[in-house]
Amino acid sequence: MPYELKPFDVDIETTPYLDASEQDVDTSDRWTLNFGPQHPATHTTLRIVLELDGERVVRAVPHIGYLHSGFEKLAEHLDYNQYVTIVSRMNYVSPIANDIAWHTAVETLFGIDLTPRCKAIRTILAELGRIQDHLLCVGTAALDLGAFTAFLYGFNERERIYDILDYVAGQRFHPDWTRVGGAMRDLPDEDTFKRMVKTFLYDQLAPAIDDVQGLLNRNRIFRDRTEGVGAITREDAIAWSLTGPIARASGVKADLRKDQPYLCYADNWDNRGTPAVKFKVPIATTGDVFARYLVRLEEIRQAAYIIEQLIDDIPAGPINIDDDGKMNKPDKTSVYGSIEGLIQHFELVMTNRGWTAPVAQAYAANETANGELGFFIVSDGGPRAWRAKCRPPSFINYAVFPKLIEGHLLSDLVAVLGSLNVIAAELDR
Repeated sequence: MPYELKPFDVDIETTPYLDASEQDVDTSDRWTLNFGPQHPATHTTLRIVLELDGERVVRAVPHIGYLHSGFEKLAEHLDYNQYVTIVSRMNYVSPIANDIAWHTAVETLFGIDLTPRCKAIRTILAELGRIQDHLLCVGTAALDLGAFTAFLYGFNERERIYDILDYVAGQRFHPDWTRVGGAMRDLPDEDTFKRMVKTFLYDQLAPAIDDVQGLLNRNRIFRDRTEGVGAITREDAIAWSLTGPIARASGVKADLRKDQPYLCYADNWDNRGTPAVKFKVPIATTGDVFARYLVRLEEIRQAAYIIEQLIDDIPAGPINIDDDGKMNKPDKTSVYGSIEGLIQHFELVMTNRGWTAPVAQAYAANETANGELGFFIVSDGGPRAWRAKCRPPSFINYAVFPKLIEGHLLSDLVAVLGSLNVIAAELDR
């Protein structure tokens, strides 16, 4: 007899779960509203099922998984370099930061120590990615509440970062620039790169941030819509494993760049001349939407300060480690100009020769714009991960949304959701 699927006794979409405290509450006036799955104020594809009492949110049930991307499963089919094209699509708002975080984990697995030049350039690009991400979140903070000008201030400067990434990697949106032990190529011209970055920092970014701050920080409507809205305490932020600006806006003093220094965030120079940077981590205490906005605004300034310290102090030397051609592809001039270079390139690309990964497991994380982005890799010694698991900050941070919005008005929903800076591709499992 074939197996028969039996219907549920209740409609799981419309019948709310009632805990013991609500058993005697009259819910006859409550109604269900679908926010999404593609609402203009979410800038992406996600769905929230709201239970409303009038215009007040009683319960919110977030739904995820609309992209059906299978990001983690793809790690089992692409080698450690190829997979960078996938991770850059998880957080498509600051993809270069994803690239760096993935290869940080891979290099931890292989036990690779990068060259000073690579560390400096990666740090600069990671901070550009942080600025890129925060500019969108800060810019849309007012856009979600009905304003528009601040969005233009932020979005215009994001285009400058795209120009820089395009120059470095040859692609604007998904640079996919990092490789195991280095990068796909060195800077095309260091002087041009420095000039582009300095022009962006001093002539373009600084005035834009001043404009956003002048427009919003003392704006009565903006503050009324954000102060005291979506607040989370320090204790709850820790209990929910929140990281990044959301946690720091609630008073949690945590930043992987300080707590577990990597790249140029260490407090001293190593014996090979890797430059170190100094910066401050902004901390707020109110934990509301306005506090999260202020933390991100200050983190933009601190990121610019980090880049300023490095841009004229990029070490000379190779950008890739010296591994005798076991993992790094030869220079293009060697590929086109010698049979040895051509054979080495062919073997690395077509046969995966040289990928002698340890049979081990490793976890490493970077402090990205939304918090701790980590990758856990299990290796069986082959050229690709036997299993890879991502710790995406958006997925973790989004879990607290039902708690933040409970008891607020429907109109507060976009303010709270925007302050979490949820990226749908990071939600997709």
